[in-house]
Amino acid sequence: MSLKAEERVSHQKLGQQLELFMSMEEAPGMPFYLPKGMVLRNELENLWRIKHQRAGYQEIKTPIMMKQELWEKSGHWDHYHENMYFADVDEQKYAIKPMNCPGAVLIFNSKRRGYRELPVRYAELGLVHRHELSGSLNGLLRVRAFTQDDAHLFVREEQIESEIDKVLDLVDEFYSEFGFSYKIELSTRPQDFMGAVEVWDQAELALESVLKKKQLEYQVNEGDGAFYGPKIDFHILDSLGRSWQCGTVQLDFQMPEKFHCQYIDEDNQPRRPIMIHRAIYGSIERFMAILLEHFQGSFPLWLAPVQVKILPIADAHISYCEEVKRRLEHEGYRVEIDDRIEKIGLKIREAALQKHPYMLIIGDQEMEQGMVSVRKHKVGSIGEMDMDELIGHLTCEQRF
Repeated sequence: MSLKAEERVSHQKLGQQLELFMSMEEAPGMPFYLPKGMVLRNELENLWRIKHQRAGYQEIKTPIMMKQELWEKSGHWDHYHENMYFADVDEQKYAIKPMNCPGAVLIFNSKRRGYRELPVRYAELGLVHRHELSGSLNGLLRVRAFTQDDAHLFVREEQIESEIDKVLDLVDEFYSEFGFSYKIELSTRPQDFMGAVEVWDQAELALESVLKKKQLEYQVNEGDGAFYGPKIDFHILDSLGRSWQCGTVQLDFQMPEKFHCQYIDEDNQPRRPIMIHRAIYGSIERFMAILLEHFQGSFPLWLAPVQVKILPIADAHISYCEEVKRRLEHEGYRVEIDDRIEKIGLKIREAALQKHPYMLIIGDQEMEQGMVSVRKHKVGSIGEMDMDELIGHLTCEQRF
């Protein structure tokens, strides 16, 4: 059931309540992740790695800081330098990367390529920094340091449409994991564009052709493309029906030209590849904020930082609780025991506020019978189970 807007708790408050992340004056716009927040973040990254490996991507990592001349060559200096951070090292000017694409290009250019190697699909969880005005900073939604789930594909011209088709399928697969519906926009040539108009026309037609062949509904967003190419943007809809722009697919004929990228075709002649820029989460930080507000902190089992909270009624039950914890951890679940000297009612209420998917209540009866009393978040008591039953129940709920 969708939450009413007035019942919604912001992701900043949820992040504090659930001990996920914090913002500090020592680093404005650069979030600090607490242990439970890192669990959530790592689960998103694990899902990302699994799906990209299956889809034929190779993961790379490029430096956070590179020489300023690289950014001048890529076009970012002319179009984006006001949003970049800079440093002087050994009398040489450097820039902290605001985007990951030039690094991927350097890796592609690091060796001779044959036509049979293409498409080359590089994926990167790349930390980038962009200067945002202090008044615009907003929790995880608007930050200065964030991790883009980038990918850069180097393709032959005849592979453009088939590769974009596969990207659209991967985007749909990701958003389906979270139950998100989404809208699609085709963003065309902006006023501040790079390259020739006829190349832009060719790129826009290629993107539009894929959308039409897949019979996907979309709106045209005139003039909102990136400076180096047109793009398809994905706007996910949360539990309140709010729209968030996350994923993007951008077709780029410009950067391979600027960096003299090439591969040797079957006729033994050099050819220029085309580059596809692509993100699905958009950024890990922003996607986490959206998930927090979408689920209001009540995450599905696979995402929850603490999946099972064990609540002993008295100290005499703690050793059995520890046995239960070891068994669950052996099966790969994230488990905590609340062994404080507090009444069980208080422990249950506080565990509910932390929105753990499952609580296990353990007293004399459960310990004697080798059972656990199971409570599910938002449902309440679902009865007593032995450990095999409980693990079977949890396994059925895991997504991957």
